[in-house]
Amino acid sequence: MEKPLIELRDVVKIYDKGEVPFKALRGVNLQVSAGEFVGLIGKSGSGKTTLINMITGIDHPTSGEIWVDNAPVHTYNENQLAQWRGKTIGVVFQFFQLLPTLTVAENVMLPMDFCNVYKKEERRAKALHFLDQVEMADQADKMPAALSGGQQQRVAIARSLANDPPLIVADEPTGNLDSKTADSVFKLFERQVAAGKTIVMVTHDNDLASRVSRTLHVVDGLILNDVRH
Repeated sequence: MEKPLIELRDVVKIYDKGEVPFKALRGVNLQVSAGEFVGLIGKSGSGKTTLINMITGIDHPTSGEIWVDNAPVHTYNENQLAQWRGKTIGVVFQFFQLLPTLTVAENVMLPMDFCNVYKKEERRAKALHFLDQVEMADQADKMPAALSGGQQQRVAIARSLANDPPLIVADEPTGNLDSKTADSVFKLFERQVAAGKTIVMVTHDNDLASRVSRTLHVVDGLILNDVRH
């Protein structure tokens, strides 16, 4: 049996900053194989974002184990996490998170610079290649502010591909887009899955959730339904 790309074992996350500790995840077990397109659905506050923050190492579990691409993520310190994340996971946020002072191409080159991937003189050509995949190569020298929301999200997806990670994690990537633009962004993700990537996507859009290969319904910090389409 091939090892899963993502494995969570009894993952618990408790936030105890308030008067009463809040259990955001209550013993989650999950396996995701390479090449799956997984949609996470559930109400606000159900634990979806906490769950993907565990997978990406943005947050630490209170207890339990997290394995991604054979790496024991739950044991890593911040430096190890940053290096591991840069090479293993492309993260796409709802609000794009492009740096406003860098051009489109420079934003895509940023993860390459951070992880020292590719030779310096190759990085712009690589950035243009990834921008071409999302039909944004002709905007390479513009600043993010000159782009529409849909265009900025395309650039954010190109940036998530920059170091050719096996896994892309997207948190409400179409939440700020109109339905036509959301559909084109979703089709970009489908093409990445067809090319061998694994994608875990949080979405509130039931139409999009019905088009992924597997839907996980998160309720009160647990995965209640796991449906393969």
